[in-house]
Amino acid sequence: MDSSADSTKKSGAALIAGTLHGLGVRVIFGLVGIPVVQVAEEAIALGIQFIACRNEQAASYAATAYGYLTGKPGVCLVVGGPGVLHAMAGIGNASANGFPMLLLAGSCETHLLTKGAFQELDAVALLTPHTKTSARATIDSVSQSLLHAYRVACYGRAGASFVDLPADVIQGWGVQQLTPTVPPAPRGGADPDQVTRSVELIKRAKAPLIVVGKGAALARAESTIRALVDHANIPFVPTPMGKGVLQDSHSLNASSARSSALRDADVVLILGARLNWILHFGDSPKWSEDVQFIQADSCVEEIGHNNRSPELGLVGDINIICKQLLAALNNWKYDLNSPYMTSIRLNREKNGANAAKAAKRDTTPMNYHRAFDVIKGTLHRLTPVEDGNIVYVSEGANTMDISRSVFPVEHPRLRMDAGTYATMGVGLGYAMAAHCAYNMHKPERSGTANMRKKIVCFEGDSAFGFSMAEIETMARYRMDVLIFVLNNGGIYHGDCAEANQWFKLQSMTRDGSAKAGLRSTSLGWEVGYEQMATMCGGKGFLVRTPEELEKATEEGFKADVPVVINIIIESGHEKKLEFAWQKIGQKAEAKKSEG
Repeated sequence: MDSSADSTKKSGAALIAGTLHGLGVRVIFGLVGIPVVQVAEEAIALGIQFIACRNEQAASYAATAYGYLTGKPGVCLVVGGPGVLHAMAGIGNASANGFPMLLLAGSCETHLLTKGAFQELDAVALLTPHTKTSARATIDSVSQSLLHAYRVACYGRAGASFVDLPADVIQGWGVQQLTPTVPPAPRGGADPDQVTRSVELIKRAKAPLIVVGKGAALARAESTIRALVDHANIPFVPTPMGKGVLQDSHSLNASSARSSALRDADVVLILGARLNWILHFGDSPKWSEDVQFIQADSCVEEIGHNNRSPELGLVGDINIICKQLLAALNNWKYDLNSPYMTSIRLNREKNGANAAKAAKRDTTPMNYHRAFDVIKGTLHRLTPVEDGNIVYVSEGANTMDISRSVFPVEHPRLRMDAGTYATMGVGLGYAMAAHCAYNMHKPERSGTANMRKKIVCFEGDSAFGFSMAEIETMARYRMDVLIFVLNNGGIYHGDCAEANQWFKLQSMTRDGSAKAGLRSTSLGWEVGYEQMATMCGGKGFLVRTPEELEKATEEGFKADVPVVINIIIESGHEKKLEFAWQKIGQKAEAKKSEG
């Protein structure tokens, strides 16, 4: 008897799609082929939006960002073998950043394992060291395997899970064994004695500081953190993706005086951030030699990492920890007239004046600061920043670093960048994820506005090259993403300021004079990136002046299709490659050798 005639049984593909739908999955990112196309079609039949990307890498990045924005595992579906290898980029990104993600991949029939089957790969063995859980499903266990992987991805410190789906499981027949449900993870507070100790330290501090990381945004802790800061009058600095947990416009925001705020702080409360390269490892000279760190984190392994005060750790949910701290502080408030606060205010004014001066410097081509100033002025004219109707995505070394301080964010989870892993190539995948999270189905609203959100992407020309084919994906699904490509003709900077100079270098490279030719950081001369949009049904603009940029920005913001604005900026060829985090490492090594 044909098992398909048994009304109690469903195809494996239908079981998989049904389980995902029961778990609340409404969007899947991926790239299909044999045998997973059947899963995608069953998911679509249930009303799940399948975003078919042009590359598994971009799909996997989109899934990680969707997990961050929604707090639920983003799902990525790919074929086996090479599809898994390409999607490993998302596995690494999810693990490094603590984003919940569920990767599903097809594989060859179980009885063909070790025979050299089509796209055969032992993906479970490959991914086990890099995921929170990794398993191969059977027709009887597939629902349970998906449920387990989904739960593990978002319980505890979030990360990636993987389920391998053999072809004989997808094409087989089975019975739905369970009704999939994953309740919110249990939450707990910190040890009361540790809270008391931390509060005593904060009260004695002459220069307390709070650092807010993207872990606080992922934990949806904005209300409790805002209550803590407003009550205690403690200045704060957000990490790049921690922006918006507290308003950038907040009077206690020390971001524009970051160097002095970090250097002079004596007690630092870290909420959902790690003392890694982004926070200079907690080392001098960026931090004081005597600074004491109070780390609040849900992951006990992070307590004491690069921290000279591990005994001050607060392990638990940040929402609960902030409530504990608020209660223990009672009526205590930090003195806003202290020398530390006075220094922060003075440096904030000085740095703000310098930034404003750089933003108004007119050159041809424009520099980063001038281009961003024009874009900011136009966007703020079109939608008030306090409404939170723009999601910013940024990648590319200079593009990301400079734009971070230019565009204010008043609500959480409205800014994403290359993150802990400094992953280039995430931008367009993140933009698609943001569009799906905020503008499709029951969107993840942030702030007070009920309007749909405009996704604005700032891309260095190098970063854009990683996934520019996803412009077609955006056009196909009518994602009205606004993309700015900061085009300086190179990685970090270009080779030269004039076209004839660049083509001379190209000729030298072609003729074998490698030493005098194009450098390893070189990209093409004034590449027409805007044409990627026009060829796919979107809109493209090539701009060179502030006036052209303002006009293109307004038209791009109002468009209902993807828009690429290709901004020709100064090459920066005369500048030296150097990074602050490298300097710190070099100084630390020099100090060790002196000792």
